[in-house]
Amino acid sequence: MSELGARASGQGRIFQTSGDQYIEEHHHHYGAGAGGPLFGRGAVPSAGAGQAAPDSVRMPLVGRAPGILRNREELREKLGAAVAGAGGDIHVVYGMGGCGKTALAYWLFNEAVRVHGRVGFWVNASELMSLRAGMLAVAGDRGAEAGELAAAAAGRRAAADLVWHYLDHSADPWLLVLDNADDPTVLESGAWLRPSGRGTVLVTTRHATSPLWRGPGVHRHALGLLPLEEAAQVLCDLAPDAGDVESARKVAERLGRLPLALTLAGSHLAHQLLESWSMDEYDRKLGEESTVMVDRGAAGRGGSQSRQLVGRTWQLSLDALAGQGLPEATTLLRLLSFLAADPVPLSVLLPVARGEVTLDALEPSLGAEQLEPALKGLIDHSLTELVNVDGARCVQAHGVLLDSVAAGVPDERRAAVAEAAASLLEAALPEEGADSPESRSRLALLAPHATRLLAVAADERTATLGVRVLRQVYDSGDYAAALALAPTVVEAVRGVLGTEHRLVLNAQHLQGTALFRMGRFAEAEALHRGVLERRETLLGAEDVDTLHSCAALSQALDLLDRDEEAESWGRRALDGYRRTLGEDSAEALFIWCGLIEILPQLGKEREFAAEGLALVEACERALGPDHPTTVLARHDYAGGLFEFGRHEEAEPMARQVLADRNRLQGPDHPLTLSATSLTARITHGLGRIDDAVRMMKELSERRARVLGHEHPFAAADRAWVATWQAEARG
Repeated sequence: MSELGARASGQGRIFQTSGDQYIEEHHHHYGAGAGGPLFGRGAVPSAGAGQAAPDSVRMPLVGRAPGILRNREELREKLGAAVAGAGGDIHVVYGMGGCGKTALAYWLFNEAVRVHGRVGFWVNASELMSLRAGMLAVAGDRGAEAGELAAAAAGRRAAADLVWHYLDHSADPWLLVLDNADDPTVLESGAWLRPSGRGTVLVTTRHATSPLWRGPGVHRHALGLLPLEEAAQVLCDLAPDAGDVESARKVAERLGRLPLALTLAGSHLAHQLLESWSMDEYDRKLGEESTVMVDRGAAGRGGSQSRQLVGRTWQLSLDALAGQGLPEATTLLRLLSFLAADPVPLSVLLPVARGEVTLDALEPSLGAEQLEPALKGLIDHSLTELVNVDGARCVQAHGVLLDSVAAGVPDERRAAVAEAAASLLEAALPEEGADSPESRSRLALLAPHATRLLAVAADERTATLGVRVLRQVYDSGDYAAALALAPTVVEAVRGVLGTEHRLVLNAQHLQGTALFRMGRFAEAEALHRGVLERRETLLGAEDVDTLHSCAALSQALDLLDRDEEAESWGRRALDGYRRTLGEDSAEALFIWCGLIEILPQLGKEREFAAEGLALVEACERALGPDHPTTVLARHDYAGGLFEFGRHEEAEPMARQVLADRNRLQGPDHPLTLSATSLTARITHGLGRIDDAVRMMKELSERRARVLGHEHPFAAADRAWVATWQAEARG
């Protein structure tokens, strides 16, 4: 006969037998209260309430013991010193679920017992029942009599006082671990948390801000994510044959360096039977299925308790918040889960906080009165944290958490969550056309959230939002960010609307312009030509979007030194804009600038003389002196004067353009860098070589920083510097 691993309620056990067996089993309990010995007066019994003390408080209750503990050296040194010393302090380790608090406590427990000869006690402090049971068992271990324990269990004597009396008078120094104390009121209710000169107390908790952690002799320690190298090594420890360190780094980064997720992933890789994925294949699967698949590794670890599952560990905190009267915390976290793991500016939530928007379609609904407590609850339980990004207060949650929460949103509620997230993002975006350091900073913070929303809830509204954000990022001058964003937006929008939709072509057009700005001229030309062909077929030759493609194709051909083709497409765009939008439209004047730039390259000095100054005057009259196209017209006219050797005429206009760019866009905007390049070349043409070298060297460093060291313009800057320095030496 053998006892099975299955569980029965109360004190029952399940046995497997062979042959005829007769089993008689007697159960003895302390006290006679309705709730059994573990409940004081007024306590509410629950399933299993008659269970007496735990089987052991001398061993860590962690299921399968964690393996090698990576990183945490500084904190381990502090805690190790605490258990090596005289004791008397309380140490609270707090952090989000899955960050390795219990693993750290397990390490300290073994350090205290095996290295420093302390008696180790481990008590589950997640709820009052398990805490009382464990603490009374600790008292029994330290010498409390059965009658004293029975009186404390029945509520005839203060249980916490009894426990701490015996801990304070323990003959042996000790370490007491109160694990999973995520609800500090459980410890507060009977004054269970106390310092003692005979030992050290370690509390692990998700609750970051409880006043209980701020008492005398209490030391707080935040536990965060692992550094990338250590996170990768966790995977290599668990699955050494699945891949090299470089592959492990990729998986670790995708899993956000969260210890629980890393442990489950490594276990999955190490215990496959029918399939044998490498780390690279696992990384690809994560990209296809999202990080919710990591819980499959729990089978390899022999456990499926909620705290051992990424997809369930957060729910424990949300359940606790709901029990505290904050079910709206779940609503808020679901809303955040449709956004990216990047910081979310609190300004996104301001319409709700001000009562301008009430998210009635969500369940439970979220309004102004519930928002602040819900946000505070998420922060208190380490589900989110407040961060400051360039002066903007933001809230941020872990990517694996967001993936698992988003995956758990019921199908019938997903549309409402997506609608709410889209509304808040639309309201938070800068106005289209706004161009200031503040608007660019806000846009950089919001862009990842629009693409995440498009990925988890793709529809026409989120597709429109994604393309709007892509356009605004491009218009802000952050061409590298626009190019990084573009493929994701294009693919997602195409998946929703189909290949031939106008919005898809708009997204591809933006991708082409970003390629152009990043110096990938041949790719830009090919993409624009393809978009032009489809626009011409679907929209007609005179449609404004078709003309935009003509203009963009002209620009790309110009930088590929195919100047005659560039002029031809530019003239077609200019004529079309003038017919459809008017002679002085911004679009017509913009492409006219491009033509003024091409004419000197074709040696057409007469045409340049006839059109150049006329363009500048038309822009100033129609658009005003500070309009970006007006500044561009002056830039291209000064550039043409320089190309035709009229350096003295070109210099004052070029310097005015540079001053305008610095004033309007800032010193690191790509257009400001172009103006700097023109001014430096004119300075050289006037024979002021040392000044030209200095300007070009500074430009080279800034352009490499903004656009990348390999950008063709950055390479050209370096070539000018080398040539001019050699000229100065000669």
